[in-house]
Amino acid sequence: MNSEVMTGPAGGAADVPPAGEHPFRPASATGPGTWSLSWHGVRTVAVLELRQRVRSTRWAISLAVWALSIGGLTTLIRVTLFNDGTSGAGREMFAVIVFLVLFLGMLVSPALSATSVNGDRTAGILATMQSTLLTPAELAVGKLLAAWTSALALLGTALPFVLWAYLEGGTPVGRLLVTLLLLALTLLVVCAIGLGFSALTARTSSSAVLTYLTVTFLSLGLPLLFALTLPLVTSTEQVTTRQPVEVSQSADGVTSTRCETRTEESERTHTERTWWLLAPSPYVVVADAAPKPSRNSYSDPLTEIRSGVREVRLGPEKIEDWCDDDLSEAQSIDRQDRRADLPSTWPYGLATDLLIGIGFMVLTVRRLRAPTDRLPRGTRIA
Repeated sequence: MNSEVMTGPAGGAADVPPAGEHPFRPASATGPGTWSLSWHGVRTVAVLELRQRVRSTRWAISLAVWALSIGGLTTLIRVTLFNDGTSGAGREMFAVIVFLVLFLGMLVSPALSATSVNGDRTAGILATMQSTLLTPAELAVGKLLAAWTSALALLGTALPFVLWAYLEGGTPVGRLLVTLLLLALTLLVVCAIGLGFSALTARTSSSAVLTYLTVTFLSLGLPLLFALTLPLVTSTEQVTTRQPVEVSQSADGVTSTRCETRTEESERTHTERTWWLLAPSPYVVVADAAPKPSRNSYSDPLTEIRSGVREVRLGPEKIEDWCDDDLSEAQSIDRQDRRADLPSTWPYGLATDLLIGIGFMVLTVRRLRAPTDRLPRGTRIA
């Protein structure tokens, strides 16, 4: 039997599609591969997504509420810090506003992408888009670009208040630029996570909850996990110490002491083994990447987090001195120098976050391939 033809509905011969082509899809549509990308395709998907958001009155209301919230909190923070007469209040205000924008951005951004794929599938829109010449990669990247653009609109709305804090003084321009760049990249990763869960789950509520849980784990759960692992890296070891020992006491009650070197057992917590748990937290990434102010008259929250993470990277000292104040001060200065010489922490954290975002994007593209092998129960096709 000739396999090159088959009988059509009217009894005539119809060409059998070549191997590798889907019989229910135009041949031209099967040409581009799953991972093919074109700017025209990405832009088409992004524009369609953004038009749906812009036409909605809820988007304008959301921007207004966002601006009022940031503005009100910025005003309260400014009044509180400057009324107390805090030294370097401008730098402290800038750090607090940056963390506030980061926190609220990670709170709002999941809603921009966590229902993008499964929401379109439920409404019957996704199947129509999959039947066009758009590739799965173009669908995924276009949706991500639209969600990130919306997140950047939120960041742009908050920008005047960040600039207000910057203009209060004490913040280098490099710290401002680096902070804004990392805020934008963090929102990009959050949008990618939401898009991945949207493609993975059938219900929009499930994808939203999973996205919020993942973002919360990255930002706050990792520092908590680091704290919970401290008993696992704590052990009793032989430690060399220098301690003051009482020698004699004179008639007038003056006590003479001398320093004695001892080797004794003591509990030591080796945080240098688990510091990497802190690196992917967006708060740590932003704080460590922000250039340190040249003046060291006081520490702002960004500098405190930066120094704290580097402190745990050093771990405990080999010798502890408790009797010579001058020597202890010299050791403290030496530790500060070694802490400052450590490589930056933020590249590790940012690379981890970006890899997480890329992983969720790969998952999204694979879930957008058509025809699909398996769909969750109750999923609408068209």
